[in-house]
Amino acid sequence: MLKALGVAFIGAGFANTFHAKAWVGVRDSEIVAVCAPHEERAKKLAFLCKNLGIGEPKVYTNVADTVRDPRVNAVWIGVPNYARLEVVKTIVEEVLQGKTNLVGIACEKPLASNLKEAKEMLRLVEKASLLHGYLENQVFAPSVVRGKEIIWQRGASIAGRPYLARAAEEHSGPHEPWFWQGTKSGGGVLLDMMCHSHEAARFLLTAPEEDKSSLKPRTISAEIASLKWTRPEYVEKLKEKTGGAVDYGKAPAEDFARANVVYEARDGTLCMSEVTTSWSFTGAGLRLTFELFGPEYSMQVNTLQPDLYVFFSREVKGKPGEDLVEKQLAEQGLMPVIADEAVTYGYQAEDRHMVKSFLEGKMPYENWYDGVFVVELCMASYMAAEKGRKLKLPISGLEDYVPKVAKGEWRPKSILE
Repeated sequence: MLKALGVAFIGAGFANTFHAKAWVGVRDSEIVAVCAPHEERAKKLAFLCKNLGIGEPKVYTNVADTVRDPRVNAVWIGVPNYARLEVVKTIVEEVLQGKTNLVGIACEKPLASNLKEAKEMLRLVEKASLLHGYLENQVFAPSVVRGKEIIWQRGASIAGRPYLARAAEEHSGPHEPWFWQGTKSGGGVLLDMMCHSHEAARFLLTAPEEDKSSLKPRTISAEIASLKWTRPEYVEKLKEKTGGAVDYGKAPAEDFARANVVYEARDGTLCMSEVTTSWSFTGAGLRLTFELFGPEYSMQVNTLQPDLYVFFSREVKGKPGEDLVEKQLAEQGLMPVIADEAVTYGYQAEDRHMVKSFLEGKMPYENWYDGVFVVELCMASYMAAEKGRKLKLPISGLEDYVPKVAKGEWRPKSILE
């Protein structure tokens, strides 16, 4: 059994930068390689890793060369949605030829752009007999984990299981142009962020001792809209922000989405998840909220209600930044501060769990079976929104379905029809 895990970051963008910051609290592992098609970006992340004391990674621009590095035992895939399948194909080919020392592979959310690609990624990783982790950080967020633990121990054990979970992720929009482009990413805010909320809600509704598969999704309803970023002035702002790469006057994606899923527990009890996501949120910055309700109890989490606030008067005019909270929108007034976002949002606990699982030769709690499940719920959400009605699950033929947003055919005013 390995005593320490050598990890390669595949992708040098936002996600793996967050993982690097989380790694300062991860034991028995170091970052030994960073791979990105643009060498300068890879060098920048490698430099951060070195400064954080989590390794002195070698820089690569080729995935095959990266996984052939004998020090690499696991990879963290953080490339854009549309590139993930090809990365997995390359990795699996090297593994099947016996050219790697890989034991595990972890991939950021969502697992893929659509259900067909997600299932193909799962098939490939199983063919290579690799352990696989699905990097859904919110189910590892300390407040969510502890809240669930207390509710099920003190509430559900006496009054009965919870019946409603709410989960929401809201901010003013993503960092990179490809997120905004439905034809590249596979969707808009629903795919980008509802993947978080669907899985967080299922996590809260599932008893600690239950297998996740025991909670069966039975029906789904959903709605998508473009509330902010197709207004003429914001179409122009988005063009400017992305250097002209994104034009929501021609090819918009949704900036708001909500969905309800009715689940049935093994004993026949019904419960519901209510999930909401938004790129049109206006507030201090990223807001994650979670609620869980049962017959005689409830819990709530709001990341914009931390234990630290700062205040700056109108005389203090600092430069725009994200030093207080992710997706920060202001630098004046009373502002919340997330002291360690990598901890609060669950990245550190997630990474510790994945490393420990890979070292022990065990399948992680969150794995690609969950990733496929979540993509399936996201595609079902899009279909329900397009049809404008509640759908029964599972949906036949969903594997071949591609949302209109992903095909560049969605019209924001279609929600009026």
